[in-house]
Amino acid sequence: MSEERRLVVLRAIVQDYVSTSEPVASKALLERHHLGVSAATVRNDMAALEEAGLITAPHTSAGRVPTDAGYRMFVDKLSEIRPLTAAQRAAIGRFLEGAVDLDDVVERTVRLLASLTRQVAMVQYPSLTRSRVQHIELVPVSERRVMVVLILTTGRVEQRIVPVDRDVTGLQGETLLSSIRNRLNAEARDTPLVEVAARLAELPDDIPAEDRDLVRAVVGALEDALVEQREERVVLAGTANLARVGGDFP
Repeated sequence: MSEERRLVVLRAIVQDYVSTSEPVASKALLERHHLGVSAATVRNDMAALEEAGLITAPHTSAGRVPTDAGYRMFVDKLSEIRPLTAAQRAAIGRFLEGAVDLDDVVERTVRLLASLTRQVAMVQYPSLTRSRVQHIELVPVSERRVMVVLILTTGRVEQRIVPVDRDVTGLQGETLLSSIRNRLNAEARDTPLVEVAARLAELPDDIPAEDRDLVRAVVGALEDALVEQREERVVLAGTANLARVGGDFP
């Protein structure tokens, strides 16, 4: 089976399933799409797509529906189906280039999708179950306040301001923060998010006694950020477009 024909069959299945919400059978594909091949060939192509994990049967003797991997491949190939013009690419780039952080990127992206499609758009944040710590930074913001910055591999950034028990703006304070920063990154860098808190919990006990309160404050701020990060987040835009849809919702 050619790669090109397999993608054509997958695209037809995705389009029909999105349109009808019903499993798609080979007979329906032949009736709705001009595939230019026999029913046996379509069945063979669907069998190969199922073996590749791109479609699946919800129950015995049913048609096929796309899997998450099938949707992903369909989306990845959209640019080949209808490439963006240079003007469209430039406009999208200008719209996104002013974003200041991941939250802003996601919000701008979902608004842009809703505007382009005139539909409801939904964007899910990168899965936190696959997130790892990229870097932890400690920045003195005043004599007794430190900004704790947690940067994840998915691009998300969390910041916390922590009160501390000593002056961290002088040379001695900066040297101390640098030492703590190095220890934190040695323990946490490239560690899955779900494992970071446990790895940092015992760190204060391995620090000189006079510095433990400061380290506990920093670790506590990181733990708070990690707890807040455990919930998956979804952003919606364009819900007003629902008013343009005629008929009843299924």
